[in-house]
Order: sequence, then structure tokens, then C-alpha cells
Amino acid sequence: MLRLAVTTTAETFHRLREPLADRGIDAAHLQAKERAIPLTDDAVAVTPAADDDTAVTEFDVGLVYPGRLMEGAAITAGLDIPWVNGREAVLTSRNKSGVLAALDAADIPVPHSVMLSNPVAESAVVDAVAELSFPVVVKPNSATRGVGVAKASDIDSLLGVVDYLDLIHDFRATGDKSYLIQEYLPDARDYRAMVIDGDYVGGVQRRLPADLAEGRWKHNVHRGAEATGVDLPDAHRQRAERAAAALDIPYLGVDLLATDERLVVNETNARPTIDTADKYDSGFYDRLAEIIRDTAENSS
Repeated sequence: MLRLAVTTTAETFHRLREPLADRGIDAAHLQAKERAIPLTDDAVAVTPAADDDTAVTEFDVGLVYPGRLMEGAAITAGLDIPWVNGREAVLTSRNKSGVLAALDAADIPVPHSVMLSNPVAESAVVDAVAELSFPVVVKPNSATRGVGVAKASDIDSLLGVVDYLDLIHDFRATGDKSYLIQEYLPDARDYRAMVIDGDYVGGVQRRLPADLAEGRWKHNVHRGAEATGVDLPDAHRQRAERAAAALDIPYLGVDLLATDERLVVNETNARPTIDTADKYDSGFYDRLAEIIRDTAENSS
């Protein structure tokens, strides 16, 4: 049985274990954070947490490179395994501005966006939004789950948000000192399309439940939104597939925003959460198992 390293024990891990086991793949937890990691002599001897009976120390292939890149480099140095999504894929997708620039260069529609690299003068911020209409969206370049994303209704509100970002970026240890300002698409429908090895394999629409929707606009599941399986139109499917191809990432969640006039790729996620099986095409786990086996075999 092929042994698969999975660096999360959250929903994704528990949902994929049984379906992959039915297809000859044993998914086990590779703990890559919140522990002591030996760096010399016995660095390959990964000691799992005492209460973790899913962790092992030998693997044939990994699903997605650890999200904490520093720990990932240390924990995987001695494992010598290929990843379906390796370090470069994670880095590519995490860089929101890089993704938008690459997709725009590939003629894939994205929101009108500009990246600010601190320190910049206040006048540079004002000039950056000269072609945009308020409100605008401000977001950290490399955060996830909607963390730090804000909507500014006018120039004073925007500069106030930027003041807080400036304070964070002024701290020496802050590695990423950039942020994005994007156009806001009112009433846009929010979709996550999953792509495996170039093919669309299912999608969800993310909505806020009625009791949370009043006055709110972000649709992150981690902020209370609900993901409902949908049968995406061909145009949505093809756009997600083109985005994954342009970024050369084999296993990718592609976030789409759709209005009556436009369909844009807003973000991507190379460490996507796997939802319940009923929200994907019937062959989802067959395709996932196939790409895992192919990754293992092609590295031999």
C-alpha cells in the first residue's frame, strides 16, 4: 500500500483517509509544526505527538508541502519524497500578487489590482487607486482565510487601513512587506473550483447564511460562510483549468468571482481544503489517487 504524507489533521485529512484507502493509498499524518524538530544526527527520526496515533515516520509520497516553509524544509530534509504540490507550488499560490500578474499575462481575467511594496509614500497609495472606484479591497499579499482583508469606502478610510499595514511592515522581522489594493465587485458570486492534473473535478459556491449576511461581504468558510456543491458552467470550469495550467500547479483550488458581466479569478490555493465528497464530481477521489500514484512513480 502506498504511504501518503499529509501535513494536516484537520477536515481534509479525515475526509480523504477512507476514500484513498479504498484505492490502495494509506494517508498518514506528518507532523510539521508545534513540536521539536531534530536537525542533526537523528533528523529523520520524526517523533509524533503523544496523542497522535495517525503519525508515522516513513512515506512514499506527500500530498502538499508543509504550509510553514521553515519547518517544512527541516522536517522533509531526510524524507526524500516527492510532493503532489511541492514547495514551489505552495510559494507560487501563496503570492497573491504574483498569481494575479501571471494570470493577467496569460490573458486570464482577474480583478483590477495593484501591489504596494512598503515603504511607500502616501502619495503613491493615492496614485495607485486613481483608476479605481471606491470602495476598494485591501488585502495582505500572502495571508490566508481572509485574514487582514478590509474594504475601504473612500481615500481616508484606505489610508487608515494602510497606516496599520505600515506599522506591521515597520517591524524588522516581517518578511512580506507588500499588500494589494483591488477593485470591489459588488454582489459577486463566490466559487471555489477544484482542479486536479489540469481537469476540473468539482466546485462549491460560498455564501454567508442569512443570520450572518447582513452588512457582511467576505465569503471565507473560516469566517462563517457555507460551501454548497454546485454544477459550474463550462466557462467557469475552463477558466479554472486555464489558471491551474498557467501556474503549473497540479492540485489547485481556484477562487472565482462572477457577476452578470464578468468572471474573474480572484485567488488560488495550492493547499486547498477538501470538502465532503458529494460536492465534487463522482471521479474526484479516482483522480486524486491517480495523481498521487503518478507523482510517486515518476520520481522513482
